[in-house]
Amino acid sequence: MDSTGYGDWIRDFETARRERAGQGDPDWRTGVPLHPAIRRSVQRFQVGEDGDGAELITKAEAAGDAEYASAVRMFVAEERNHARLLALLLASGDAPTIASHWSDRIFVTLRRALGLRLELLVLMIAEVVALRYYRALRDGGEDALTREVAGRVLADEERHVPFHCHRLRRALRPLPAPARVLVTSGWRAALAAACLVVAVDHGPALRRLGVGRGRFAVEVVRSSGPIAAAMR
Repeated sequence: MDSTGYGDWIRDFETARRERAGQGDPDWRTGVPLHPAIRRSVQRFQVGEDGDGAELITKAEAAGDAEYASAVRMFVAEERNHARLLALLLASGDAPTIASHWSDRIFVTLRRALGLRLELLVLMIAEVVALRYYRALRDGGEDALTREVAGRVLADEERHVPFHCHRLRRALRPLPAPARVLVTSGWRAALAAACLVVAVDHGPALRRLGVGRGRFAVEVVRSSGPIAAAMR
């Protein structure tokens, strides 16, 4: 990827958009009712994906980099598409979406109270947790449609994490090296705490998916080391 600008990221997002358009939606007619634990878990993640992203776009535009703001708008569009896919997955099994969940309300409040750099650090906590969650849903889902939807979302999330790392690396660069280490160490600690909350809240679903709370938490925390290094 371009080490200075966001032209490559824009092309990457655009390539993914064209591929989605060519691929079309999954066959929603093949959906089956989800196990109650997995249904509740997917409903909560769907709420988290369903934010409008307006605050992040505003902060990206205020940063004064038109290419970055354009890339952020493409990122937000993908997140909205995730919410749409998850909502249709639920509907295919005759399950509703939910209006809100306490974990998402806390997360959104924290993000909106902060500047762009700190908002991205909070957002990255959700993105890293989502990587492991959607991998579990893809690998352990009990029907083909669930596995397909989870795989599509996961493919996007695997691009989102390095995209945000790219911006955070530039944002943290002016800080002295010890300060960068302190910031990323604090981020890892916050991620570990959030991950434990998710592991408890989604424990029944994780067990059903063959992961379990402990393994989920350990693997998320372990994955954060290379990501923190990439931010620095």
